[in-house]
Amino acid sequence: MGLLSGMMGNASKLDPRAAASEFGRLLAQGEQIHAAYQLVRDSFLFTDRRLILVDKQGMTGKKVEYHSVPYKAITQFSVETAGHFDLDAELKIWVSSSDVPISKQFGKGVDVYEVQALLAAFVAR
Repeated sequence: MGLLSGMMGNASKLDPRAAASEFGRLLAQGEQIHAAYQLVRDSFLFTDRRLILVDKQGMTGKKVEYHSVPYKAITQFSVETAGHFDLDAELKIWVSSSDVPISKQFGKGVDVYEVQALLAAFVAR
């Protein structure tokens, strides 16, 4: 991921095996990461059981919030593809306990259709 892209808040794809190595302590027994994305310091992980949002806080990033969203709590989601002038795709996820969606932007290196397919498969269970 380029520095400018990261500073703009655009996510880039991570290797699921590398994400599993880094965040393995968060996973339940048998839980697998299917896809992972990273902003500058923050990450979000799509496992076979839930969505995990990793928010590194403060100047050093030592304080970390891990927000786990079970797929059954997702009430709706939308994916907006990139256009000619707006080069970023956007994902919005609404959780049953909030009126404000979780919103993430993807750079051009991320297949937003893959993200949509993952969510569709997991949320529709």
